[in-house]
Amino acid sequence: MAFILKKALISALVALVLFSLMIGIRTEAGPTGQLIYWTRFGDLAAIVAAVFAGSIAVELLRWWWGPVGTIAIVPPAVTRALALARRAIAPLLLIFTLLVPVIFYDQRYILDLGILVLTYVMLGWGLNVVVGLAGLLDLGYVAFYAVGAYSYALLATNFGLSFWVCLPLAGILASLWGVMLGFPVLRLRGDYLAIVTLAFGEIIRLVIINWQSLTGGPNGVSGIPRPTLFGIPLDPSDNGLAARLGIEFSATHRIVFLFYLILALALLTNWVTIRLRRLPIGRAWEALREDEVACRALGINITTTKLTAFATGAMFGGFAGAFFATRQGFISPESFTFNESALVLAIVVLGGMGSQLGVALAALTMIGGFELFRGLEQYRMLVFGVAMVLLMIWRPRGLIGHRAPTVYLEHSQAISSDLVKEGHG
Repeated sequence: MAFILKKALISALVALVLFSLMIGIRTEAGPTGQLIYWTRFGDLAAIVAAVFAGSIAVELLRWWWGPVGTIAIVPPAVTRALALARRAIAPLLLIFTLLVPVIFYDQRYILDLGILVLTYVMLGWGLNVVVGLAGLLDLGYVAFYAVGAYSYALLATNFGLSFWVCLPLAGILASLWGVMLGFPVLRLRGDYLAIVTLAFGEIIRLVIINWQSLTGGPNGVSGIPRPTLFGIPLDPSDNGLAARLGIEFSATHRIVFLFYLILALALLTNWVTIRLRRLPIGRAWEALREDEVACRALGINITTTKLTAFATGAMFGGFAGAFFATRQGFISPESFTFNESALVLAIVVLGGMGSQLGVALAALTMIGGFELFRGLEQYRMLVFGVAMVLLMIWRPRGLIGHRAPTVYLEHSQAISSDLVKEGHG
């Protein structure tokens, strides 16, 4: 117990040093330009006390769960309950998602938030192919998001194509840009790969800003058409869906339709990713993630493996971008900054690289968490950052860490002694 108190005291002192100038003293520019300041020692003391108590709680939890390499002192009932919850959380979450428009039909804010969460779930699952399965650190994923959005916006506004025609075209164009990114980085790994992908994302954004004759530059593209249901518009006209069904028109009809549309696209992304993992290309991605040198030694074509990973992840990003454009009705370069790439990457890492369910839970936590802590005003980012740090301490591999191969031998198999140098199997 003395060790726990000592460690908690050290954590509290570190918090006092770090937050003394960030929270204890606040400065602002005065009306005449001079610097004014005031103290908030009460808030500083509350945060230091929270760090002290939190450190004690974390150490007690570690002691309760047991040290690494030993049998944790956890009641069998708790273990069974956790296993049952792990199996049931995915179907329960899907059922709740399907019922969200029914439960919260009259709450526009909840529906819009649900659409935003599902958009980031789809983006996270797309990036999970590149980062989680293939192990390629991509910091420019927002570029494919932007390519999909602008592809749909330009095709729809200039050529009058419908959303259902432009959606696959946006995915194809984004995947082509993914292949174009993949070729220059075939020999790069780790930090160097991250720097190049980051530069690629910024290049796309700068091209969008400066090519004003095509993209509209900083003014963006407006008047983007809304999607239709098999050619039937969701508007109050005589040809609208409400008039055909003989019901009263409501603006919520379009929001519910968009909700189920992004849900269908996200589920399609999840299903395709799961199927690809069980194919030879999926196993090649997992081998590339674990060890590229061993992957080459096994005769796997590294070039096609990397290019397919970039192309597949970019395609899903293009689909999400097309949906974003038709939902907003207006897009501009400000929607495709590096912050978006960092947020999607954080979702993948916090959820657990390679875990589909983990990415969905992380997207719900991060996007919903921003709204949950909105009432805390300036402390929102601080509370959210502390929560992420605690999560990384508790679960270093994410909420649901998953690095197990899709296909593996269930039983050890002996090798003939004729095939080994030592002379025994």
